[in-house]
Amino acid sequence: MSAPAERPDREHVVPAPPGGHALHINPRQTPPSSLPAAFASTTGLPVVEETSAGGIVLRTIDAMPHAAVIARRNRAGRLEWCLPKGHLEGTETPPEAAVREIAEETGITGAILDRLGVIDYWFTGSDRRVHKVVFHFLLHAIDGEITVENDPDAEAEDAAWIPMPELPDRLSYPNERRIAVIARSRTLTVHTDPMPGKRR
Repeated sequence: MSAPAERPDREHVVPAPPGGHALHINPRQTPPSSLPAAFASTTGLPVVEETSAGGIVLRTIDAMPHAAVIARRNRAGRLEWCLPKGHLEGTETPPEAAVREIAEETGITGAILDRLGVIDYWFTGSDRRVHKVVFHFLLHAIDGEITVENDPDAEAEDAAWIPMPELPDRLSYPNERRIAVIARSRTLTVHTDPMPGKRR
């Protein structure tokens, strides 16, 4: 999964991930593309901008909204459950990329219902500093069966439907748990029809 470019309200500040920096979620605003001078001048490493999109796709199972999540190995080899997401390709918009990435990583085709928030953070690799912006959306499942077999990067090892009340506790990263809390509150007013498919 230094301070971010722009601080939102304190209620949106969450702990930093291992090896990362403070994160923020601001559902009301798109993060600025300009880079703070402090980040560029901290080291001699080049600064790279990365933009990704993904989110939470919902399906109703036994009258309960469930979210599709995936499991990946981190650098230490530990299996971590996270939300499906990935980089924008070509001229894709964030909503278009979210639909594609979720379908590739979970096998589920979804339709955008709402925007959940934006996570904006920094991390340092061996040869670069990366400014990462991730757009998250709420989607309704319209087709497919949950599987990781179509993941082109073969990074996801498993996928599963998780009941929305349990989702924040199942996710490995604090920033994604905060997104899940936002989504859980929205599902109280979102109707999702059951979709054929097996539960894993």
